[in-house]
Amino acid sequence: MRTVAVALSLAACALGCATSAGSRAPSPDPAPARTTGTPGTPGASATTPAPGAAGRGALSTPSADPFASTYTPFPSRPTVIRNATILTAVGPVIRNGSVLVRGGKIAAVGATVDAPADAIVVDGTGKYVTPGIIDTHSHIGAGSVPGGRGTQTNDVNEATAPVTAHVWVEHSVWPQDPQFPRSLAGGVTTLQVLPGSANLIGGRSVVLKVVPSRTVQGMKFPGAKHGLKMACGENPKRVYAQRGPATRMGNVAGYRAAWIQAEQYRRKWDKWNADQKGDPPARDLGMETLAEVLRGNILVHNHCYRADEMAQMMDIAREFGYKIRSFHHGVEAYKIADLLARDSISASIWSDWGAFKLEAADAIRANLPLVDRAGARAIVHSDDPSGEQRLNQEAAKSMAEGARIGIPVSEEQAIKWLTINPAWALGIEERTGSLEPGKAGDVVLWSGSPFSVYSRPEKVWVDGAMLFDRSDPRQQWRTDFELGYVPVAPPVAPGGNR
Repeated sequence: MRTVAVALSLAACALGCATSAGSRAPSPDPAPARTTGTPGTPGASATTPAPGAAGRGALSTPSADPFASTYTPFPSRPTVIRNATILTAVGPVIRNGSVLVRGGKIAAVGATVDAPADAIVVDGTGKYVTPGIIDTHSHIGAGSVPGGRGTQTNDVNEATAPVTAHVWVEHSVWPQDPQFPRSLAGGVTTLQVLPGSANLIGGRSVVLKVVPSRTVQGMKFPGAKHGLKMACGENPKRVYAQRGPATRMGNVAGYRAAWIQAEQYRRKWDKWNADQKGDPPARDLGMETLAEVLRGNILVHNHCYRADEMAQMMDIAREFGYKIRSFHHGVEAYKIADLLARDSISASIWSDWGAFKLEAADAIRANLPLVDRAGARAIVHSDDPSGEQRLNQEAAKSMAEGARIGIPVSEEQAIKWLTINPAWALGIEERTGSLEPGKAGDVVLWSGSPFSVYSRPEKVWVDGAMLFDRSDPRQQWRTDFELGYVPVAPPVAPGGNR
């Protein structure tokens, strides 16, 4: 059966990669062009070294990108959606408005737009248009399905040491995970895959476009920074109880020891890269990742539940001079929402998860609206493949709770929780996350208000290419894994029933 699935790899085009411009095979994932440039510059590579000379892998250089994105947008045609309610994520709602996508970018948004004669026209009467949803906290691909303990798909936690900064989760991502097309069908166009929370420092994250591809490089969001996954509290204590850290004070000591080493490593390499005198220092993959955080080239995403621990992590960040981009889960974020706003730290949180363990006991359903009201960036995240398909409903639950306690949240504000705020947390807000001219054509057409339990995405565009159409099975992505297990329907006799 798997042989059949592989043989049908190109047939996936007809079933899952069709676009408004016709069907296209999965991303060819071309190798990046061999160009000259400063080693370590994203997208650049040094010329092939002479025999016996050191290659790029021998050196530690800032922003080194040895596994560069090979993503290229799918073919698209100019498309205009008319007569829809538009939530841009940067301004007021536009009633009976239009969105024009051309050349893979948002070309115009407003009450009326001028579209080229050859544009595909989509009637949005009674429907909503939003930017594509962005999930800051996903494990799909690395924790793929079908899964289970001990299987090849259980690749989220490198639970072999409290600090595993040397691992990159992209090397665990399986592009054929059937959860990817389900997230796309839920309106998710970009996501961050994170390592798990077993460790104090768990390794590098990766930001992906939710598109069909044979390789993870073909999904990588071009130019997006890596993230560093950190975790505090009970998880590292439990996992390493027999060898330490076994306490919260042990956790904090572990972070500080790692950052002290990283600062020393960074200074050695910064000096050598500046003068290149003598032999270069020895490379250390873990210290290299932490040094990149200290240089500002990697964004910190910190799993943390309790308010006091989040405040302590902010103290550690100040001690060593790095920035925390987002606290994840943060069920007590409402207690320190003003501190988050002060330090420009976003909160990637659930609508109503909590009380499933002691450190999550003080969760409240109004966490998101309270964080939002304090001026911090509130984000709805999933940490769950099913929840990732329904992030719009998670936002709606928090809107309802906000209204119940006297903090009304408008649709214009709530859409930010799903789009532009997570884009900021991932450092890609200048390129996606809102419907503004010049930004990526990542667009979702909803059957009704995205904050209604009765609404669902009808069409989803990524960089202007329609990669999901609920009304057309030919434009619904199925992975090679699924193609190998699609049952063949028996023939129907004239006048008979299946």
